[in-house]
Amino acid sequence: MEQRKKIPERSEIAQADKWAIEDLYATDEAWEAELATLAQDQQALASYAGRLGESAQTLFDYLSLAEATNVKADRLGNYCMRRSDEDTRNAFYLAMTGKFMSTAVALSAACSFDTPEIMELSEETLEQFYRDCPKLERYRRYLTDLRRRKAHTLSAAEEKLLAAAGEMAQAPDTVFSAFSDADMKFPDAVDAQGNAHPLSQGTFVMLEESGDRVLRKSAYENLYNTLKGFENTAAALLNAQNKQLKFFSDARKYDSTLEASLDENNVPVDVYHSLIDAVHRNMDKMHRYVRLRKKLLGVDELHFYDVYTPLLRDVDRKIPYEEARQTVYDALEPLGDAYRAILKEGFDNRWIDVYQNQGKRSGAYSAGAAVHPYVLLNYTGTLDSQFTLAHEMGHALHSYLSNKTQNPIDAGYVIFVAEVASTCNEALLMEHLLKKTQDKKERAYLINHFLEQFKSTLYRQTMFAEFEREIGRMTAQGKTLTAEVLCGEYKRLNEEYFGPDMVVDDQIAMEWARIPHFYYNYYVFQYATGYCAAIALSRRILKEGAPAVRDYLNFLSGGCSKSPIELLKGAGVDMTSPEPVDQALSLFGELLEEMEQLCGD
Repeated sequence: MEQRKKIPERSEIAQADKWAIEDLYATDEAWEAELATLAQDQQALASYAGRLGESAQTLFDYLSLAEATNVKADRLGNYCMRRSDEDTRNAFYLAMTGKFMSTAVALSAACSFDTPEIMELSEETLEQFYRDCPKLERYRRYLTDLRRRKAHTLSAAEEKLLAAAGEMAQAPDTVFSAFSDADMKFPDAVDAQGNAHPLSQGTFVMLEESGDRVLRKSAYENLYNTLKGFENTAAALLNAQNKQLKFFSDARKYDSTLEASLDENNVPVDVYHSLIDAVHRNMDKMHRYVRLRKKLLGVDELHFYDVYTPLLRDVDRKIPYEEARQTVYDALEPLGDAYRAILKEGFDNRWIDVYQNQGKRSGAYSAGAAVHPYVLLNYTGTLDSQFTLAHEMGHALHSYLSNKTQNPIDAGYVIFVAEVASTCNEALLMEHLLKKTQDKKERAYLINHFLEQFKSTLYRQTMFAEFEREIGRMTAQGKTLTAEVLCGEYKRLNEEYFGPDMVVDDQIAMEWARIPHFYYNYYVFQYATGYCAAIALSRRILKEGAPAVRDYLNFLSGGCSKSPIELLKGAGVDMTSPEPVDQALSLFGELLEEMEQLCGD
C-alpha cells in the first residue's frame, strides 16, 4: 500500500511560508505588556461618562482617545487570533484569545455610555460643536452614521448590559470553531487502490476534486457520517446562535434579525430578498449546468461527491505556489503598476501563511491589520487554490489601501463590499487564463471553473442565504432548530437549487453542520451580491482601462468613508438595481452555452 501523505506539524513548515506574526509583536511578553495598558485606557474612557455633551472639545478628546484605543485593541486582537489559528490545539494561544476577548468586552461595556449620550445631542448642538472645534470634522462621518440608528439605541444602562453580554453572545461561534476545527476527527478517506488519505475540514474539498470517484465517495461519506453522529450538538449550537441574534434584535426593536444585521452596514433588506428572487428566476440555468455535468462525467447518477471534480482530468495538474503567485501577479496587470507593487510587497514580505499544518484553522481568510494584512491559506496546488490566493489578496489590498488612505475610524470597510475586491481579482485571473489558451479542452476546463464559481458563489451562497433567512424566520416564530428541522430545510433547498438530475441524499442534509458562515450574522448573501458587483467592475476595467481603474482604486481606498451603496456607485455599479445580478446570471448562461458547444453537447 502506498504511504499516505502526512499533514506536517507547524514546526515543520518553512519560515518563509509562515506569516510574519512578529510584525505585530516581537514576543508574547510584548503582547501581554500592551494588553495590560488597556486597563488604563478603559479607565480614561470611562471618565468621560455623562460629559460628552458638555463641549465640542470634550467630545473630540473622547473620540480621539477611543480611536487610538481601538487601533491598539485591533493590533492585540490580530496577534492572539492569528496565533490561535496557526494551531487551534494550542491551549496557550486559545487562552490568550480568551483573555483578550474578556478585556475587549469589558472595554466595550465601559464605553457603552457613548452612543446614548451622542444620540441625545440635538442637531443644532452638534453643528455648533463642529463650528466650535473644527478638528471634530474628522468624526463627522462616524457620528452621522451612528445617529442614523437612533431608534435602535437604548439607554446608557441598557447599552452597558448588552455590551456586557457580548462575550456570552460569541459562545456559539467559539464553541463551533473548537468543535469543528480542533476536536472533530474524521476517518481517513480511501481511494480505489486502497490507499488512505487524511480527511479533515481542510482537505475535504481537495479530496472531492479528485478524479478517483471511490476516493471522493469515501471522503464524502466519512465526513458527513461523522457529522451525523454529532447532529444534536451541532443543531444546539446553531439554535443558540439564532436565539442570541433574536435576543439582540428584539432588544434593539428591530422587526427581524435580518433587518438588525443589515442595518449595521446600512444595507436595505430589499437587496437580500431581491437577490434570492433573481436567482429563483434563473434556476433553470443552474439545473441546466447540473445536467451538463452529469452528462460529461458519464455517470448514471450524479451525487454531491461529483460536484467539485473538474470535468477534464487530463488538463488538471498541480500548480506550485511560486507559479501561482506569478500567474496572479501577471493576471492583475490591468489594475496598474501601483496596485501590483503592493501585491508584490505582500508576496515578498510574508503577509501569507501558505500551507496546511496539524491543527491549523481550515479554509482561508484575510485579516486587515493596520501594520499590514495577514492572509491565511491552506494551499494545495489546485486551480482552486490559485484562485483562492487571488481572492484573499484582493481582500488584503482592499484593507491595505483603506488603512493607508483613511483615518482609522473610517478605514474598516463594511461586509457588504468586502467580497467585491476579492472576486474582481478572481474574474481578472479567469480572463487572463482564458486569453492564454486556444486549446479547446483547456478552455473548456477553465470555463468549467468559471461556471463553478457562479455555482458556488452566486447560486450556492444564495442558497445559504435563503437557509439563514428561513431558520431566522423559524426562530422568530418560536421554533427550536432541532437536527430534524435543520436537515429537512437544508435538504429541501438542495433539491430546489440542484434540480432533478442531482441525487439529493440524507448525507448532504447535514452540510449545514460544517458551514462556519452560519455564525456570521447573515454574511453569506454578500458573497453573491459582491460577486455580481465584481463581474461588472472587472468588465468595466477591461473595457475602459485607466478611468475605470482610477474609480476602482478610489473604491478600494474608501474604507467606510461613505455608505457601501455610494462607494460602489462611485466605482460604476448600482446595487440598488437588479441589473448587476441580472447581468451576472446572463453571463452564466452565455458561458454555459459555450461550454456545451466546446464539449459537443
